[in-house]
Amino acid sequence: MWSESYANRLQAWNLLRDRCRDLPLDPALIAINQWWHTAPVTVRTVIWEHHTDWPDPWRLLAQDRLCDLARALGMLYTVMMTEHFEIVDCQLAQTDHDNLVLVNQGKYILNWHPDQIVNIPSQAQQVHRSLNSAEFVHHTR
Repeated sequence: MWSESYANRLQAWNLLRDRCRDLPLDPALIAINQWWHTAPVTVRTVIWEHHTDWPDPWRLLAQDRLCDLARALGMLYTVMMTEHFEIVDCQLAQTDHDNLVLVNQGKYILNWHPDQIVNIPSQAQQVHRSLNSAEFVHHTR
């Protein structure tokens, strides 16, 4: 549940990352997806055109409400910082469907549905823009 307090959100996020590090990959990604889907939704807190100015994970957690893209960004940061041994790569992608997080060359898709990760070929998605997690490493240190 998305706490009203930044301190509580930060603590819950740290616990999520610690728990997911030791889970098998599928349940870890489901937990990350579900956790970020508890954030209250608003319109446009971040936009693609200003990706160089996007908030780091801590500033993102400080926001009381997130747009769909900000929620996906939070998922990407969490996947990156969990450092799960089975994660090879991840990217944030704007598709026909939504703003999605593609893990392991798109084998796993987050931010599609609140209660599940999707395991469909990413080629089925028309990707309009994407950013690799390597472009966000400086945000997570």
